[in-house]
Amino acid sequence: MIRLLIFLAALALAAGGLTWLANNPGVVDLTWRGEEYEVSLMFALGAVLALAVVLAIVWGVLRFVFRVPSLVSVASRVRRRAKGFQALSRGMIAVGAGDARAAAKHASEANRLIGHEPLTKLLQAQSAQLSGDTAGAVAAYNAMLDHYETHGLGLRGLHIEARRASDHDAALQYAMRANARAPAAWAGQAVLDDRTRRGDWAGALATVDSNAAARLIDKPTANRWRAVIKTAMAEAAMERDPKAALALAQEACRLAPTLVPAAAICGRLSAQAGDYRRATWTLEAAYAQTPHPDLAAAYLRVRHGDSSADRLARARALARVAPNDPESLLTVGRAALEAHDLAAARAVIAPLIASDSPHGRPTRRVCLLMADIEEADANHGAVREWLGRAARAPHDKAWVADGVISDRWAPVSPSGTLDAFVWRTPDERIAAPAEAAVAARPAEAIAAPAAALAPAPHAAEPERPAAPAQAPTLVPAPRTGVIIDPASMAPDDPGPEEHESKRRGFRLYANE
Repeated sequence: MIRLLIFLAALALAAGGLTWLANNPGVVDLTWRGEEYEVSLMFALGAVLALAVVLAIVWGVLRFVFRVPSLVSVASRVRRRAKGFQALSRGMIAVGAGDARAAAKHASEANRLIGHEPLTKLLQAQSAQLSGDTAGAVAAYNAMLDHYETHGLGLRGLHIEARRASDHDAALQYAMRANARAPAAWAGQAVLDDRTRRGDWAGALATVDSNAAARLIDKPTANRWRAVIKTAMAEAAMERDPKAALALAQEACRLAPTLVPAAAICGRLSAQAGDYRRATWTLEAAYAQTPHPDLAAAYLRVRHGDSSADRLARARALARVAPNDPESLLTVGRAALEAHDLAAARAVIAPLIASDSPHGRPTRRVCLLMADIEEADANHGAVREWLGRAARAPHDKAWVADGVISDRWAPVSPSGTLDAFVWRTPDERIAAPAEAAVAARPAEAIAAPAAALAPAPHAAEPERPAAPAQAPTLVPAPRTGVIIDPASMAPDDPGPEEHESKRRGFRLYANE
């Protein structure tokens, strides 16, 4: 609208000017080679305007003629660039589709046409990785380091290639270079993974702090990881420096009140230091959030001089914190068994073995506890029955990470992920392949480590009768997991007498 108004205003001024010239005529005298020419002012103006138009046209034609070579070159470069980007696009599509041959072809064509473009080097690296050419991929990523735009991308590619080659030192160096240049989430995580994989908890804690300061991770995640790392440090220092371990465990509990291992360590060390009130309060608070057997075991033995009756009273007090959880019933039942109150033990776990139990089928720990109760009552037939049911019973809750079922918590999973272990009921499909592998082993190779792990029986317990001939046993793994094989057991056939070590292999949760 404004442009239209300006155009109309200019047109009005031009019309006004022409009208003024028409109302004020004049004469222009021109002398050319001795001849005098006299024309009107309007004619002279028109002639000058026409001459200017002709000169402009002639200059434009001459200028175009002289620019023809450069215009031809520009058109060629444009076509070359268009073909290069088309090859680059097709190469990226081929990489995404997994077509190594097409990716290599388009990468070569794109490099020939637009080799100076950063994405061309990325396509070369991706096509080399797809075809398994590690040297070519490393060369392409190294070439990226020469350009500012692709420097970070090159470092990440070299880091990935170093990890694939199991060169963890080189991978760490690339990640540290990238992190020093510009903090990136992948670089900070890579440095943290390397620290935790090596067990360098002080370095891991410093890395978490730096990542949190750079806002690569949010505050809740940073606090959780700090708590896990401090718990690992406390666990390592429990024997040599209990005071420092207690301080670390208390800090971990403050950062993550629901972290079970931190609360268990804090409770045990506080009890050892004579601070029974703090130990009791810490364990009860954690148990209310996550009923766990480690917390219950630490709670029952806060005072080492307590009798079995005292421990039973403490177990009932702890059960009031989480009255509807099966772990509370198991804790009270085990304490009642240790106090030789078999009637109370049967009564407390009766809801877990009832046919209409809201907790479902009895788990292995429930069946094993019932077997211990029947053994204490000298009911050998019932012992065999409960051991048979234990072989077919569902898994109890355990620490699960990366498909590994472990009876102990670890700060890092087998794949190297920090804080990956979760306390939950394992999926049966996870445990089934491992159980099948255990069933294929000789019975002696399976029973021997189980006997080494089984704790000594209680002094007042009678000898346990023979277990089935193909009794499943506990196969330990070094901190990473434990596999229980129930599939190979024949519960209806008691079988011949076995050695005591094999029979004690069933005592997965034995008296402390």
